[in-house]
Amino acid sequence: MGSRVEKETPLRRDAQRNREMLIAAAREIYADQGVDAPLDDIARRAGVGSATLYRRFAGRAELIEAVFGDSLREILRAAQDARTSTDAWAGLTAYLERIFRLLACDRGTNDLMTTGIQGVPSLDALREENARTIGALLRRAQEQGAIRDDVTAEDLLFLLAALGRAVPGSATAAPQAWRRYLALLLEGIRPEGARPLPAPALTPDQLGLVMHQIGKPRRPRTGRTD
Repeated sequence: MGSRVEKETPLRRDAQRNREMLIAAAREIYADQGVDAPLDDIARRAGVGSATLYRRFAGRAELIEAVFGDSLREILRAAQDARTSTDAWAGLTAYLERIFRLLACDRGTNDLMTTGIQGVPSLDALREENARTIGALLRRAQEQGAIRDDVTAEDLLFLLAALGRAVPGSATAAPQAWRRYLALLLEGIRPEGARPLPAPALTPDQLGLVMHQIGKPRRPRTGRTD
């Protein structure tokens, strides 16, 4: 029995090493290409066969959880912290600036937070917490007179998703451009000089449909992508 354990141990070590190499390769490729990059490309970057990747990870969602789980949980904590701010406007702006810094510096994180990927536990929890945080801070900021009364959580989530999706396009030419456009977005929801809006806000169901369309892949995929 002892000899059998000794023979199996190197296999377990190889499996762990392959898993670590795949996660490192995925992190690099996702940061450069986005989370819709073919899984076969990740296997090649890691120096292993595609079959090894599919043995270590059941699919794209499981690999994404392994790569981004810690980062998403950090954002989750930031959302929870933001809701404790006495000044709702300050809490909201600090929270959004923190998120957009991440969106600007990491293509993978940007894709993950602005696409419709399902089945990633940390991401699913973050989406719920983000919507809850935006809604709570928005209502409190309106009560404090910092945001115009006719802005809804769906309005703000739509605007943030659209801006977040555009951030990678400006990253090379003007890495800090997002700061200007986030500031313009936030100034647009302030109560000073507000005029009636020309169309009704999206309903939660309509917002869900819009987010699905915004979240479609950026490019045709090649190779295995499941």
